[in-house]
Amino acid sequence: MQNGSEIIIGRPQYLEQLKKWKNQPDLIKIITGVRRCGKSKLFYLYQFDLLANKEADYSQIININLEDRLMTREIGLTLEANNRLSGTDALLDYIVKKLNPEKMNYVFLDEIQLLDDWQVVANTLRLRDNIDVYLTGSNAYMFSSDLANQLGGRYIEIKMQPLSFREYFDAYPMFAQLYTRTRKDIENLHHPAYLYSHYIKEGGFPQTLSLVYDKQLINDYLMDTVYLNTIQKDVVRRFGIADGNKLEGVVRYLFDNIGNETSIRGIERGLKSMGFSVSVPTISQYIQGLEDSYLLYKCEPFDIKGKQLLETNAKYYVADIGLRTALLGKEGADSGHILENVVYLELIRRGYKVSLGKVYSKGRLVEVDFVATKSGGIVEYYQVSLSVQDTQTLERELEPLQAIDDNFPKFLLTMDYDESDNKGIKHINALKWLLDFD
Repeated sequence: MQNGSEIIIGRPQYLEQLKKWKNQPDLIKIITGVRRCGKSKLFYLYQFDLLANKEADYSQIININLEDRLMTREIGLTLEANNRLSGTDALLDYIVKKLNPEKMNYVFLDEIQLLDDWQVVANTLRLRDNIDVYLTGSNAYMFSSDLANQLGGRYIEIKMQPLSFREYFDAYPMFAQLYTRTRKDIENLHHPAYLYSHYIKEGGFPQTLSLVYDKQLINDYLMDTVYLNTIQKDVVRRFGIADGNKLEGVVRYLFDNIGNETSIRGIERGLKSMGFSVSVPTISQYIQGLEDSYLLYKCEPFDIKGKQLLETNAKYYVADIGLRTALLGKEGADSGHILENVVYLELIRRGYKVSLGKVYSKGRLVEVDFVATKSGGIVEYYQVSLSVQDTQTLERELEPLQAIDDNFPKFLLTMDYDESDNKGIKHINALKWLLDFD
């Protein structure tokens, strides 16, 4: 889709979720996710859909971006010393003046966490029968433990991520063909393995697609616009961090150890070996900030037989592999854990709650990469490996799945092209699974 000179990438999964909750004004729709993953563009797509299908006209759409300083000044919001906006009454007055009293109004408030007492605004608008409210936020801590009470439980959260591999696969050729010259390059634009190699280097933040083939621009964008902007606004300011080097040490350690079981004490020891002296409480605080800013995901261990979470070492995964590549400067290293990270994010994207599985086999505790659970008791088990062409590797990867004594589906995802069924365990090519191709 073209917006002026800008190409907008379709996000059908999230657009359909918004449309499902349309015209239910008693429910606030909140889109959350890491900065620059496409939340504002999703608002644009949704508004375009409303207009194109003649479900609304321009008088019914009120769109406010709280990061737009000119707009907030026009409204009458004031910027406080803590870089937050105040003036809920001014915002409400501005919105009320723009309402179409005869029709349903669609109110979009972008980056709502920047406003003090934003819950008051959201609740006040929700109580009007002719206002359908949509919000975006880039910080999980905006959802305090009592949010359900503050909003009366009347909200729906849509968790957004950067582009999935399928979205990237569909969109990349549209951009790359502008710079492609040879027949071989044109053929590569539709080859999953070729596009996957770009995906894990350049990442899934939508803006990187318009920078196709320019590694330096992509790296600068990921580091400056995404990473440093997020760290500064969502972690440093929040916790009043004076020593940014220690925070970066924690980030680098976690990004470098995706897919490895780790503990806070283990992180402390690892940082000490790198020359950083960071206390356990400080590390815990930093990790919470990284999780709340959606830069980092925690995968907790789960006892498959006992059906409960365990208080042991967890695994961490990054929100986008390209961001990891930009920060660490590594390309092609640790391919197995990179694939594991991509699969983890895809399971989350498909609506699963994901844990690290633990089960006993032959008298010892073994690991199932992912226990993926959906509401209604649906469970799937996943092992992820770069390749199982070697017989010993295949046996090692199958063993944990074979030790599970229930009948839920079990999958082994690899980059191998040979697929098979090992006594009910489906061995599938990971790229085929990611693309959701039959």
